[in-house]
Amino acid sequence: MSTFLGMPAAPPRSPYGTGNLRGERKFSAAAHDELRNDQLRRNLGKATRTIRAKRLDVTGELPDWERLRDAGAAIKTDTMNRLPELLEQLEAKVTEHGGTVHWARDGAEANEIVTRLIRATGSSDVIKIKSMATQEIGLNEHLESVGITPYETDLAELIVQLAHDKPSHILVPAIHRNRDEIREIFLKEIPGVDPGLDNVPAHLAAAARAYLREKFMTTKVAVSGANFGIAETGTLSVVESEGNGRMCLTLPDTLITVMGIEKVLPRYADLEVFLQLLPRSSTGERMNPYTSMWTGVTPGDGPQVFHLVLLDNGRTAALADKVGREALNCIRCSACLNVCPVYERAGGHAYGSTYPGPIGAVLTPQLAGMHAAKDDPNSSLPYASSLCGACFDACPVKIDIPSLLVELRHQNTEQSGTTAEKLAMKAAATVMKSPKLFTAAQKAAGLGRVVAGKDGTIGRAPAPFGGWSDSRDTPAPPKQTFRSWLASAEGAATMKAAAEEGVATGGVTDAAADRPTHSTKDEK
Repeated sequence: MSTFLGMPAAPPRSPYGTGNLRGERKFSAAAHDELRNDQLRRNLGKATRTIRAKRLDVTGELPDWERLRDAGAAIKTDTMNRLPELLEQLEAKVTEHGGTVHWARDGAEANEIVTRLIRATGSSDVIKIKSMATQEIGLNEHLESVGITPYETDLAELIVQLAHDKPSHILVPAIHRNRDEIREIFLKEIPGVDPGLDNVPAHLAAAARAYLREKFMTTKVAVSGANFGIAETGTLSVVESEGNGRMCLTLPDTLITVMGIEKVLPRYADLEVFLQLLPRSSTGERMNPYTSMWTGVTPGDGPQVFHLVLLDNGRTAALADKVGREALNCIRCSACLNVCPVYERAGGHAYGSTYPGPIGAVLTPQLAGMHAAKDDPNSSLPYASSLCGACFDACPVKIDIPSLLVELRHQNTEQSGTTAEKLAMKAAATVMKSPKLFTAAQKAAGLGRVVAGKDGTIGRAPAPFGGWSDSRDTPAPPKQTFRSWLASAEGAATMKAAAEEGVATGGVTDAAADRPTHSTKDEK
């Protein structure tokens, strides 16, 4: 007697319709509208150029920069190869030091866990450190729907929240806003702000600081993300530039951290590598102004209740993809966004996901899928790239983003069923297998000269080839194909002359192929 346990099922993706891993429109349509925003392009261009220049300066100072990148890539690869055991080790160490670990299979479950933990404190307000994971699962929207008010304390996240907007960059969420726009947002949304507020950065920061100070002093619950979680010790780490994170990690009574499971590192010593890679790649700084680390609960110091929510939300599905799992090595530095010509012009909102830019075009389809619904917007993300390779060169852990994008394009094609492109490729294969059909197709292609312009190019191709001509001109077909020229008297005479020239210059004639080849005689 035998028992059939069934075939193993593929790990689930992030559930459709939850969180912020899918836009409402495909990238091409969204980018088309964003490209009309001249102010957006100016804001993005200035910011990314500044960060790129700073990054090149500080990475150029290190003679072992490439070795650091190799080390970072090796550590992350090792982590992904034994992720389950490292997560169990992290859970054990956090629990040993007085924390409580919760496992969330998706964003909806994580939101419910966080909500339950906040309600248990009796608080209706929470302060938040900038967190991509909580943005990914739509935690703020969920808390507001159940009567809990979240307050973002990172300046850029605060700007986005007050503007009722969405982040457009992994590191600088409000990169699409300039100082004049921020001033208007503060005047409209911050209670009691000085009506004479100008657009001087220091004055804008002071207005935000005054608004947040009361929240820091009176709110008893904080929610954070984590840049790293150390399996060896149970230590969590957050890096930031303003000090707001330090306030959230020390003043409240309860701290709830939501961490993607891929953020774990094996050893405490691994931080030595990543605390050099991350600041240089993200902000172009030699070190983070604030690096906070905590291990469970310390009696009499900082929050006395600590919860760690380990978030999957499609990460196991990405891990199961032997090609795509490389994207989980990402440390969210945003270096790839800052060098991407597509991102610089289209902006982050065109991607429709918490994770924009090159890494977002890879990571988002892996976490949430590309075919969860008809005409899924995520299916367009792998094509939101010129494949120039700048992202690969900039990535501090050497993620080969262009190759991953090509693989996702392949997967998208395989999952799309019968499409116009597939039918066209099948027809082309049939034609190319038959010399007669291929010759006939070449002659038929010559009719394209009728629609060519005076410059000898076809500016607008008929359907279904319109997508090709939207961004490039096609040279008109020649008057004569190569085969017909070769069979003509002119072609025969040219080939004969070439053969004679080859003999005269030291070549010999291959009688079988009637083409010049190099002499085999030794040269002196």
